[in-house]
Amino acid sequence: MTEQTAHAAAGERLLVPDAKAFREMPDEYQELVIHQLRAHTEGELTGADDYIQIFYPMAPTAFERKVCCERAAEEMDHYIRGKAVLDDIGIDTAYMLQQHLDQREFYRTEGVRRIENWLGRGMFSFIGEAAVLAQIHEMSKSSYKPIADMCTSVIIDEHNHVAQGYRIVWEYCQTEEGLKDAQAMLEKAWPITLDLFGSSESKRSPLYVKWGLRQYTNEEARRRFIAQITPRVEVLGLKVPEAEANRKFL
Repeated sequence: MTEQTAHAAAGERLLVPDAKAFREMPDEYQELVIHQLRAHTEGELTGADDYIQIFYPMAPTAFERKVCCERAAEEMDHYIRGKAVLDDIGIDTAYMLQQHLDQREFYRTEGVRRIENWLGRGMFSFIGEAAVLAQIHEMSKSSYKPIADMCTSVIIDEHNHVAQGYRIVWEYCQTEEGLKDAQAMLEKAWPITLDLFGSSESKRSPLYVKWGLRQYTNEEARRRFIAQITPRVEVLGLKVPEAEANRKFL
């Protein structure tokens, strides 16, 4: 038993300060960290691609195109930060840069690829990136300190991403027709967003909580997100869909 796991067994909060201590942790812990970080890092890289390949061409003004470029640069910075943490524990993710989106293991973003207009882009950032932000907030309290440290600047950027999405949706909701269109878009985006939290039956989910890499299981995190986002949706005059409707993961 390592010093870190001994403290955890005694009821103290587990803290793994660096890569050296990480290598002394049990295999289960190491595997969970690597899986989580690979998924996060790939997701950030894919986010950068989405902003440039999908959202930039449909942006209606020069200002909105400029913002898309800024968001893409931030997503790439998040990839670089995640890659650095993985490099320290001997995991190379440079190969991701050479992959086509269809080759990526964790984030193929089929829902994002189906976005066809600027309202859909706004809804994605408003609720979709808010769901991702909720998960990053959990990572900011990770027992593996390099993950927690990495998340500080990422959270600041992601709040700006969500705010831009909210602004776009708010603008549509100022007219009766736009409000109707926004409600229809919410119906499409809602199940995809809730599925981002993963399956409620995931065997890996409680292990993340056990080791202090997350604070909530998939279903707990999903329900917390619904409670947090619902008031922001309703203040726009929109109605939150049923949580189980058209879901892939339950």
